[in-house]
Amino acid sequence: MVSKAILRYVRITPRKFRQIIPLVKGRSPEEAIYILMSVKKKASQYAIDLLKSAIANAKRLSGLDPSNLYISNMVANCGPTLKRFRAASMGRASTIRKRTSHLIVELDERSKVKETKKAAKKVK
Repeated sequence: MVSKAILRYVRITPRKFRQIIPLVKGRSPEEAIYILMSVKKKASQYAIDLLKSAIANAKRLSGLDPSNLYISNMVANCGPTLKRFRAASMGRASTIRKRTSHLIVELDERSKVKETKKAAKKVK
C-alpha cells in the first residue's frame, strides 16, 4: 500500500528541488526530515511539509505501520511558467520566466522479505 502526498504550483524551480531528492530517497520519513532540517535550501522546507503530509496520509490508511515506512518515490515535475517582462536595451523587452513545480512523495511499507535479504547481505 502506497501513501502519497502532492504539492502543486510551488514557486521554486524543479531543478532546485531535484538537488535534495538523492539525500532522502529510500530513507525513513523521520530520518529524512532530520536530514532536510540541516540542509540550507528553500526546497528543503517544502519537502519537510510534504513529508509530514504523507505521514499523516499513511496514518489514515488502514493496514499501514507508520514506523515501517520509507520514501519509495520523490519527484519534482514542471508546473506552469509565469512569464514576466523586463526592460531591455533599445526599447526592447526581455522575458523573465518564473518557473513552478509539482512535487510528489510516495511512502511505502518495507516488507519483511526485503529486510531479511538486506540483513543477509550485511552478514556476508
